[in-house]
Amino acid sequence: MRLTVIGTGYLGATHAACMAELGHEVVGVDVDAGKIAALRAGRAPFHEPGLSALLARHTASGRLRFTTAYEEAGAFGQVHFVCVGTPQRRDCDGADLSCVESAFAGIARHARKGALLVGKSTVPVGTAARLAEEHGAEIAWNPEFLREGFAVEDTLRPDRLVFGVRTGRAERLLRQVYGPVLAAGTPLVVTDFATAELAKTAANSFLATKISFINAMAEVCEAAGGDVRKLSEVLGCDGRIGRAYLRAGVGFGGGCLPKDIRAFAHRSAELGVDLGFLHAVDAINMRRRDRTVALARELCGGSVLGARVAVLGAAFKPDSDDVRDSPALNVAARLGLDGADVTVYDPEALDNARKAFPLLGYALSVPEALRGAELVLLLTEWPRFREIDPRWAAGLVSRPRIVDGRGVLDPDRWTAAGWRFCALGMS
Repeated sequence: MRLTVIGTGYLGATHAACMAELGHEVVGVDVDAGKIAALRAGRAPFHEPGLSALLARHTASGRLRFTTAYEEAGAFGQVHFVCVGTPQRRDCDGADLSCVESAFAGIARHARKGALLVGKSTVPVGTAARLAEEHGAEIAWNPEFLREGFAVEDTLRPDRLVFGVRTGRAERLLRQVYGPVLAAGTPLVVTDFATAELAKTAANSFLATKISFINAMAEVCEAAGGDVRKLSEVLGCDGRIGRAYLRAGVGFGGGCLPKDIRAFAHRSAELGVDLGFLHAVDAINMRRRDRTVALARELCGGSVLGARVAVLGAAFKPDSDDVRDSPALNVAARLGLDGADVTVYDPEALDNARKAFPLLGYALSVPEALRGAELVLLLTEWPRFREIDPRWAAGLVSRPRIVDGRGVLDPDRWTAAGWRFCALGMS
């Protein structure tokens, strides 16, 4: 089929490359000429495992190309996917839909008769119906469920597909688009617009709630003298609860979870439904950053003023260079404001971190970051950080003190190597 993808950020660039991988002809559209130039050259404008290879292969074959012109895209496509961002509004917790509205208006103006416009962006419930009425076009909603670091896998081999449609024709077209994925046995839920829009925000809200629940239990463990790691182990054995995302730490960040739960609570309140528990989820998450800073101060005798601090991690999660609302950088910056001499290292996110926090120090390797440090904080759980030999690391630092902000290190191993070890949720 001939598909277009409007917006070539994280979601759009990945979707475009993966649709080409499925055998479709694809045109990606963006107003950012610099981004389009990079994509035309087969280069991903961000770090995502496996994406660069797909872009290079399919731009070279001609199956995938990029443009800044809606006219070109409209004349080309049978199905148009809108994949632009919906950041939090500046004046409230609601979602900023200006990019979504602009993208739908731009493609609707130039789309051929009979083309299907498909939203993938995360939007407040009710958006699809309003856009369908405004543009008089056939619209469907096909929410994304991508995990940064696994986006290619999640697009080509998703754990579910959701089609929000009003006509059998829209469903048939989407079934054609995802033919190879459906043939592989991927579960499909065909539903109405509202349910499809709610699917992503509900999933993110449940995930955020689970993460904040175990972090709240970490607070209780610290107060009561318990061990949140053992508590997580007990809870994870319950099949109704499961082990995933039950690791206490510095909390979630990124460009989706925080703003999505706020927007969901905001939209629900507009509909007369009180989801106040999501505000508590958000508050617990932010408190974890406070507690991490407090642990750093405690390990330094009450103040980090003048202390040489190494922060391992800048991205909000491993296998990503995304530093939006990164807990790691938030903690690093706060320690810097407290007078610490902070040096940050991350395998992929250093350039983005420097742009966001230019006053912090940065290292190009783990040894450079650790050398002479009086305190180490592990704040992004990259595999290479988990695998650090504590005896080797002790030979680089000036004082062996560490805060495991992700609950991924073995306390006994680090303590045996001479480190003073602290982690969230451990007394």
